[in-house]
Amino acid sequence: MNDKKFYLSEEILIIRHSGEIPEVTYHGSLHYLTEDPEGPHIDIARKDLLPLKTEVINRYRTIILRDLLPENRDKGLYRGVARSIANWHRLCKFCNKEKREISAIQEEIAETFLKFIRQELNDVNSGNRKSCINCDSGAMSAFAEDLGLSSENLPPGWQVLCK
Repeated sequence: MNDKKFYLSEEILIIRHSGEIPEVTYHGSLHYLTEDPEGPHIDIARKDLLPLKTEVINRYRTIILRDLLPENRDKGLYRGVARSIANWHRLCKFCNKEKREISAIQEEIAETFLKFIRQELNDVNSGNRKSCINCDSGAMSAFAEDLGLSSENLPPGWQVLCK
């Protein structure tokens, strides 16, 4: 493997395991690869950036879905629906700027969101738990709409889950 491929593959791994805002890590990677005094100072073509940008999208997908999985609700890594909403907006902004298509991810997130709301409503209504929803009904409704859902897609009575 040549040096350029090696360095790019290392940065892909760093983005894959980055924190809450993978786009910041992406820009840090670009700086390290091209300008950082301690970096390799490699020339990067547009085509070289595609795997890095794809990894940013994948990382956003991962952290959005993390906060929409019922099995994560009681774990320390859980940040709530409000964080999914914020990360969805960041992902959309990044993809719009980069002219990247994310309709498949949008559908996956919409489906996961609906399953999550149904499960949360079922658990709360049965008395098994208090709601973990950390945003108001307006934010939830807007998120559903951003995902291509209408209020009719949400289960009846979902508003009781909200702050």
